[in-house]
Amino acid sequence: MKIVILDGHAANPGDLSWDEFGKLGELEVFERTRPDETVSRLQGVAVAITNKVVLNREIISALPELRYIGVTATGYNIVDIEAARERGIVVCNVPEYSTQDVAQAVFALLLELTLHTGHHAATVREGKWSRSADFCYWDYPLISLAGRTLGIIGYGRIGQAVARIALAFGMKVLITRRSPPAKGDGDGVRFVGLDELLRESDVISLHCPLTPENKGFVNTQFLSKMRPSAFLINTARGELVNEAALADALNNGRIAGAGLDVLSAEPPPSDNPLLTAKNCVITPHIAWATKAARTRLLQISAENVRAWLNGRPQNDVT
Repeated sequence: MKIVILDGHAANPGDLSWDEFGKLGELEVFERTRPDETVSRLQGVAVAITNKVVLNREIISALPELRYIGVTATGYNIVDIEAARERGIVVCNVPEYSTQDVAQAVFALLLELTLHTGHHAATVREGKWSRSADFCYWDYPLISLAGRTLGIIGYGRIGQAVARIALAFGMKVLITRRSPPAKGDGDGVRFVGLDELLRESDVISLHCPLTPENKGFVNTQFLSKMRPSAFLINTARGELVNEAALADALNNGRIAGAGLDVLSAEPPPSDNPLLTAKNCVITPHIAWATKAARTRLLQISAENVRAWLNGRPQNDVT
């Protein structure tokens, strides 16, 4: 049985091992695969492993021997699930490998917005502290998180991890999601409707999956309901945000700042308005990418293949 990894560089740029996959079949690893290379690289292949390489209906129909698709990520919208299901192809993802790491990234972004740590560290290196007449200085208002309210949209595993950290900082936590909690609030958080969350939150963090219904739901109307002093954090999916509307809100002071680890197109075109928006901290989709998280990702991905070979698929999304 042949296993092909289509874009290995994303999850493993060379600091991890593919050995667990190699134990399961004849393995070929490609660092990157262009769209026009996908079909040729998967001819005669039973198992395809992809992170961001799209496997749509047209591609799936051209691969009669394909029997299994492994997505080295939690989101699996790059695969046409219906087309795979029609063909009897099992599709498995990795749902929990980076929960704590993404939660950590949320606060890395938020702390940069509230303390401007990177900026102040850069000014020290530039000699500003050495030239200072005083023992300290700050170039921006420094904001305490204690007593502030964090609003979480989407309350799955990552949203819950973010809430726990927020509570440890002394923050109040509001949550909203498609259905209210079955057993009330609990754990120091309070369930509210979206409008109340937008109105009452000092920070709003997105943790919902991308669906056709919520694509671009962070729009002008959404942003107009936020406090002018509030921050928006997005470590979920870039397409949840109407980027032109967010850039306009930032540039005109309708909200105080944004911390983003995801954008609608990655890598972004140079004319993406958020790249030059005021008080917008952007990181290059790294929340998932700690070595510990990527180690878990590869381990679980290999375990998914092994479980499928043994007739007991796990993390099956078909």
